[in-house]
Amino acid sequence: MQTAQRNSLRLLQWMMAASLALPLALFIFASAVSWISINQTADREIERSLDVVHEHALKVFETIDRSLSEIGEIIRGIPDVGITSREETLHQRLKQLVGSLPQVKSTWIFDARGHALVNSLVMPPPEIDFSDRDYFKVHVAGDIGTYIGEALTPRPPYQGAPFFGFSRRRQTEDGSFAGVIQASVLPEYFEKFYARIGREPGSFFALALTNGAVLARYPTVDQEARLDLSGTVGQQIAANPKAGLITVTSPTDGIERRLGYQRLAEYPIYISAGLETSAIRQRWFSTISQHLIFGAPATALLFFLLALALRRTRHLYAEAAKRQEAEEALKHGQRLEALGQLTGGVAHDFNNLLTVIRASVDLLRRPDLPEPRRLRYIDAISDTVTRAARLTSQLLAFARRQTLKPELFDVGQNVQMLSEMIKTLIGSRIEIEIHGPTEPCVVNADAGQFETAMINMAVNARDAMDGRGRLTITVHTATELPSDVAGSPTPRNQDSTSQNRAGQKPTGYVAVSVEDTGVGIPQEQYGRIFEPFFTTKEVGQGTGLGLSQVFGFARQSGGEVVVTSEVGAGSVFTLYLPRATGDGKPQQITVEDAPPLDGRGMSVLVVEDNIEVGKFATDALAELGYGTTLVDNATHALEELATGADRYDVVFTDVVMPGMSGIELAQEIRRYHADLPVVLTSGYSHGLSESGSDGLELLQKPYSIEQLSRVLHAVAHWRMMKRATATRAS
Repeated sequence: MQTAQRNSLRLLQWMMAASLALPLALFIFASAVSWISINQTADREIERSLDVVHEHALKVFETIDRSLSEIGEIIRGIPDVGITSREETLHQRLKQLVGSLPQVKSTWIFDARGHALVNSLVMPPPEIDFSDRDYFKVHVAGDIGTYIGEALTPRPPYQGAPFFGFSRRRQTEDGSFAGVIQASVLPEYFEKFYARIGREPGSFFALALTNGAVLARYPTVDQEARLDLSGTVGQQIAANPKAGLITVTSPTDGIERRLGYQRLAEYPIYISAGLETSAIRQRWFSTISQHLIFGAPATALLFFLLALALRRTRHLYAEAAKRQEAEEALKHGQRLEALGQLTGGVAHDFNNLLTVIRASVDLLRRPDLPEPRRLRYIDAISDTVTRAARLTSQLLAFARRQTLKPELFDVGQNVQMLSEMIKTLIGSRIEIEIHGPTEPCVVNADAGQFETAMINMAVNARDAMDGRGRLTITVHTATELPSDVAGSPTPRNQDSTSQNRAGQKPTGYVAVSVEDTGVGIPQEQYGRIFEPFFTTKEVGQGTGLGLSQVFGFARQSGGEVVVTSEVGAGSVFTLYLPRATGDGKPQQITVEDAPPLDGRGMSVLVVEDNIEVGKFATDALAELGYGTTLVDNATHALEELATGADRYDVVFTDVVMPGMSGIELAQEIRRYHADLPVVLTSGYSHGLSESGSDGLELLQKPYSIEQLSRVLHAVAHWRMMKRATATRAS
């Protein structure tokens, strides 16, 4: 009594600790997931903004290019004298062209000396030498096509905003240099456009030449801006010249930003868009704050309620000392309820722990992970594994042990024992009825898989009733399978006639029917309900593997599952298993709790293609005194036995290996060394699921060293006795 009370109080204390630790762990995990998600969202926003400004710049530059081509066509073949004589007409034409292009400040036609023949600003143009301008000098030596220059300030007497040149070469019919056609483009046009679309806090846009000169940017700065091509940005552009994403601190304003860049078609221009990392962090802080607003009060309330429950429980235990006999039944019921609640809580928490481990592993795979974060993720995995081991030990405290091999058991008794667990799973609003058989219904099947199938069918029925209705479980015998088994739902791409592939059993069948009063199964879904991962539930509410497990278990056990349903009236799932003869009391050795046996004097041949697993097994056995030899495949094992099978007391082999499998190896050992026992081990094998272990002892992975030592002793004890007798006789 006192022990139970102390355990209950300790459980509440652990729950109080968990009510703080688990929300904190979940908050940390949610923060990490939110940080990743917000950064991914920011990258997508940057890419969308980059597409917009790229499309805008491309249209602007193509328009200017076409305008220069138009001017070139107008003055094609006209000498400088002719252009001067038509100055008024050309001036008006250029002025009209500039008026239609808000991005262009002015257009010019220069002669070979760098003097303006005509422009869109004034007439006649002043006698000013522009031959030192970059947009003029680059064309003197030869035709380089369209040239885009760096930002310039107007030369007196001209005034106004800064501009950058967009120019082409003029040449005579013989190809000699005749002058330049130039358009002065306004950077402020781009800056105003960037200001209109950059409404998000921390937005950034820039237009830059491939040589690093920045032509326009938002937000604007008073000083000249230029990209450091020898720095991080230049290295990134050199590695990915067309487009890319990078996080960099601007040397101009010292602000760290997440930037995307893209080359503007054939022009020597890069367009960039980005967000300040501080703005991205602010989004993250805002999201996390919302979690805290709702999570912190809820956690505090939960902790207060648990503290109140602890205080109340202590008070009840003090009162229970005076009424011990009357309280025994109540305490027993309370413990059963607590166990049921713990089952659901542990399952939920264990999935959360697995999520933390998976997320930490994924984050550890990220390149260039800082050392402090890497250590933090490793510590998170270590701590989570420790908590998971504790949760597993709690589950094992009240979970019935189950063998992974077929055993004789009474289905009626098994269903009765499962009824309490099923009641807890489906909830109090669902009425449950159990109709047992009038005679023993013994089957030879995997008890653990049977219980899982029953739980899956019950949960499926619960969901179909939306938590309210009646669930009826009936166990009875049947002489044969229904004649219309082929009409039951069949997984896609499987012939419906294969439903009766097991054939009728002469001993008959045990049938377990699970009937609900739910919504029923629509006709269009009837043929897919057993498909793996098919589910009609909302995202996160089901995996779609429950009924698939029922179907696979029935088939592998030589039975069948049949479904009848009417929309609006409910469904009946009937599981048929071949009936067996016997008393339903399996004889098996439980090795989970047995201590490891000393292996001195026993020699084991270990066959394992996974070297790490093999080394673990041999090292562990060596610690217990076993003599071990490790080979990595069945062929090497047979070669080892051919040199002296008497050196070994048992062969411990994996089932799934390249080349010859473990079962095939065991068959060869039986043929040539009939008295040498073989123990199989496997995490999963299609051959085992189809035909079993061929009468051999099977140890399921993952296994403990205690389990391994007990199984080896159980199968090899008689061979060791035979060897000892032969030694004494000699």
